[in-house]
Amino acid sequence: MENIYTLSDLAKPEELTPEHITQLRLFAHTVRLLSIDAVQKANSGHPGMPLGMADVAAVLWMRHLKHNPSNPGWFDRDRFVLSAGHGSMLLYSLLHLTGYDLPLSEIRNFRQWNSKTPGHPEYGHTPGVEITTGPLGQGISTAVGMALGERILAEQYNKPNFTLVDHYTYVIASDGDLMEGISHEACSLAGHLGLGKLIVLYDDNNITIDGSTDLSFSETVLKRFDAYGWHTREVDGHNMTEVDAALREARQEPHHPSLIACRTTIGYGSPNRAGTAKAHGEPLGEEEVKLTRENLGFSDSPPFHIPPEVSEITRSVIRKGQLLQQQWDDLFHEYVKSHPESGKELQQRLAGQLPEGWEQELSEISFDAPIATRAASGAVLNKLVPAIPRLIGGSADLSGSNNTLTKSQHAITRENTLGRYIHYGVREHAMGAMMNGLALHGGFIPYGGTFLVFSDYMRPAIRLAAMMGLQVIYVFTHDSIGLGEDGPTHQPVEHLTALRSIPNLTVIRPADAPETAQAWKAALANTTGPTALVLTRQKLPVLPRGENTYPPAEKLLQGAYIVKGTENAQAIIIASGSELHIALQAHQLLKEKGINTKVVSMPSTELFDARPQNYKALILPPRIRARVAVEAGVTSGWHKYVGDCGEIIGLDHFGASAPYQELYKRLEITPEAVADAVQRTMERVRMKG
Repeated sequence: MENIYTLSDLAKPEELTPEHITQLRLFAHTVRLLSIDAVQKANSGHPGMPLGMADVAAVLWMRHLKHNPSNPGWFDRDRFVLSAGHGSMLLYSLLHLTGYDLPLSEIRNFRQWNSKTPGHPEYGHTPGVEITTGPLGQGISTAVGMALGERILAEQYNKPNFTLVDHYTYVIASDGDLMEGISHEACSLAGHLGLGKLIVLYDDNNITIDGSTDLSFSETVLKRFDAYGWHTREVDGHNMTEVDAALREARQEPHHPSLIACRTTIGYGSPNRAGTAKAHGEPLGEEEVKLTRENLGFSDSPPFHIPPEVSEITRSVIRKGQLLQQQWDDLFHEYVKSHPESGKELQQRLAGQLPEGWEQELSEISFDAPIATRAASGAVLNKLVPAIPRLIGGSADLSGSNNTLTKSQHAITRENTLGRYIHYGVREHAMGAMMNGLALHGGFIPYGGTFLVFSDYMRPAIRLAAMMGLQVIYVFTHDSIGLGEDGPTHQPVEHLTALRSIPNLTVIRPADAPETAQAWKAALANTTGPTALVLTRQKLPVLPRGENTYPPAEKLLQGAYIVKGTENAQAIIIASGSELHIALQAHQLLKEKGINTKVVSMPSTELFDARPQNYKALILPPRIRARVAVEAGVTSGWHKYVGDCGEIIGLDHFGASAPYQELYKRLEITPEAVADAVQRTMERVRMKG
């Protein structure tokens, strides 16, 4: 039997023959049956999309996708994103049938405790899963970042006779993905940048959970994407010849991303559920599974059956992938010999390593005069960006305010992607997802800036970055009422607490310029999750660091440290960011009254909480129960540090429009208010005994 997965040039696969289609159809039906069997056994899941998109997926995976199941992390593989993550059994079936380390036992264990087949795909958990998806719109938008990553590295490292970076990003997206606002943001930018190696297969089945898409969705999708500057095509998603031809055509569009609208029937093959919302998100039921099996011509096959012919295909896919990678490895070896400097740099980037001596750049920065921490961050970036090729920056139309654009960077454009700076436009949510895509692609440490208050717009992408453990750095400026006259709409009050509540997100709010430099050091050291740098608009004093003054700013890496105080302290004042200077003034006021206090800078509760217990006890001795925390935001979250006798000076309501000095005074976040609170807590401790 002629195999559909040949060693022919994947850029120009041979024409489909009737024999090919027969094999592809068998493969697609096997995907369908594995999917409905797994959903039925779990009594939970979404059978409709795997049934509907199996034909499209079979053509893509068996005819066009460049990958190596033996090594899912091979760098020059094509990326596949199942944006419609609820249809996870489609992906798991494809992974199993093409030879990834996902045995049939895991397919049988779908949606169960500790299985490799959770309800929605999870990056880092299942071999071959490129991204955690499920929240609609995130996958397609993250894929834009992946495609941009490929384009940047290709332009930077490909040389004559050495096309090292040459892969596509494929997406299967649903109606729901295209309804979500983030898809509008990201796809608009993808068209603007001309990301021709991004190809989206749109499952155009006219069904949502509530029923027909006519209930809420009547736009002409292809015209929308035409307006974005995409190449568009409409095909019958169950006609494999049409799908194959559309993919060929899309691959010949170097300057336009492609949207292929695949008209499909949700629940295809199910006699009583096909084409209905009932097929979307619940098991078919034993009787309907039986009828579907008969309808597809598999009445005699038991659950989870894989025909021998499909097993033969699996072996050929593995061989093909191994050969493709071996050819690429040989090319890379010759590349390193011919271009040793570029080769070493690319190896380092793909390994996730920082260049030797990069920390020296931080030691060469000095600050004397008062400076906003956003400006200090900009000064740090001016040193770091030239020293660390992996750093790629951007901002959501606030470059000058965020201080994220350095002297050595210029804009990435449709014509030139070597500038290392992305103007995302007013698209915070797309920025968050695209940063995830750049990190997932490999070779980049993305950072992006906006005002702290607009972190709300990108929170879903931040949450996924934390879930996936991606090294992404957020530069959030204008961090409090300290931004002043723009007023309560722009003054973040609840945002620090909201961000700190996200597991695996490290939030750092430095108190001055030297702490800001160390915050960047912490962010670059954090390779297992994202970091949010929270920075001021207003200028802050620079604490003199050194012997007999204030401790070195490197102490920030501990999350919290003692800035001022004596061994016989009667109370502790804890502060983050700009409020540390208020705490130090309160310390002096109390000293004049004969009250000894210890002032603790706590720029990162996450870093501090990760310290050993003996260190935490040294900074916050249990014997000192009189404690006050001060931060220009909501007070929730600080109670764990001040205890049952402590107080928190903060802001449990929105701000106002006025100069920031006036706001701090009117809203009673002052040295005097902190000093009074310390005395009250001391009295409370005395009364409780």
